[in-house]
Amino acid sequence: MPIYEYTAFDQKGKSRKGIIEADNEAGARNKLRASGKYPIELKENLSQSTKKGRTGLGSPLVFERVKSMEIHIFTRQLATLLGAGIPLVSALSSLLEQTANPALKKVLAQIKDAVNEGNTLTNSLAKHPKLFSNIYINMVRAGEASGSLDIVLEKLADFGEKQRILQGRIKAALIYPVFMAVIGSAILFILITYIVPNITKVFADMERTLPLPTRLLISLSNFLRGYWWLLLLFLIAAFYTLRLFIQSARGRQIWDLLKLRMPIIGAVNQKIILARFGSTMASLLGSSVPLVTSMQIVQSIVNNSLIAEVIEEAIEHIRKGKSMASALGSSPWFPPIFVQMISVGEQSGNLEPMLTKVSDAYEREVDMAIMGMTSLIEPIMIAGMGAAVGFVVLSILLPIFEMNQMVK
Repeated sequence: MPIYEYTAFDQKGKSRKGIIEADNEAGARNKLRASGKYPIELKENLSQSTKKGRTGLGSPLVFERVKSMEIHIFTRQLATLLGAGIPLVSALSSLLEQTANPALKKVLAQIKDAVNEGNTLTNSLAKHPKLFSNIYINMVRAGEASGSLDIVLEKLADFGEKQRILQGRIKAALIYPVFMAVIGSAILFILITYIVPNITKVFADMERTLPLPTRLLISLSNFLRGYWWLLLLFLIAAFYTLRLFIQSARGRQIWDLLKLRMPIIGAVNQKIILARFGSTMASLLGSSVPLVTSMQIVQSIVNNSLIAEVIEEAIEHIRKGKSMASALGSSPWFPPIFVQMISVGEQSGNLEPMLTKVSDAYEREVDMAIMGMTSLIEPIMIAGMGAAVGFVVLSILLPIFEMNQMVK
């Protein structure tokens, strides 16, 4: 469907600019008049229309990607406008005019048009699943049903920013080790394939048998120089084989179990999942989403098949009348203190604030665990690099020592 850029007067006589989607120019003018705008200038945006034809709704091009931060900002601004008593369509129009990202602007124009045609905000957002998650849609639905949409949107913005900060901390903690691993591997590769062969040429005329470390180093150097492409193909094949294995049901279970059982990393993964479980459940329940529906949504975002199975079993127990604490208590992945705090929340009728507290507690533990993991990874990597360089140096020096002994 073509997209048009327009300049129009609103009912107060102010000039407005924006974009609108319609079958043709006449349809665009009718839509503008129906929304209380009187078009002055209207022209088709061919670049936007072409891009939409190639990518489809909710699939902006790479160079026009909608970032999660932009969605959080939009959510908070919409909550502020609705909280100030501004009607939904007018609030969406205001946000549409001040949005700089063309991809997000296009989506907001489609949402505004859908709402203006009588659709609910929930149904309008649901047409863009790549931008608005299942949690987002369900919380907005609950907000519309309860008449507290501005409060729910404020909670959504807080929740999104909280999750983004947690992900940012994890990524920041992993940047240094990954950078060191890549640079260290590159240095070792250059050292073994280019520098070592020039040094080991000296040993070619020796009639004595070279030490074992030196022979291993020369063999490794010759292999990497002649068959580095074979090693690269092997690594690529291993990567895709592992990826296909993980995509299978059995492989996914094994991989998820490893993520929870691995030393150090497993504990961090478990705490991240528990923090996400608590914060998501608190946000959903605080937005009046039913308990079973909230559990089903959380099940889809935990990103671990083993814990997802536990949640699925817990949903069946809850449907039979059991409490959430008793339903989760039999699983080894939910610690006793986590289950106990949920139990206290259920008994006192304060489940939402208790889930918020437990989520905050585990997020603090995640921060400390990440700091501990980072401080442990650094010396391990330095020791590994030192051992590799030490092996190269020792392999080169051993024949030199033997040559000195022969001279004496």
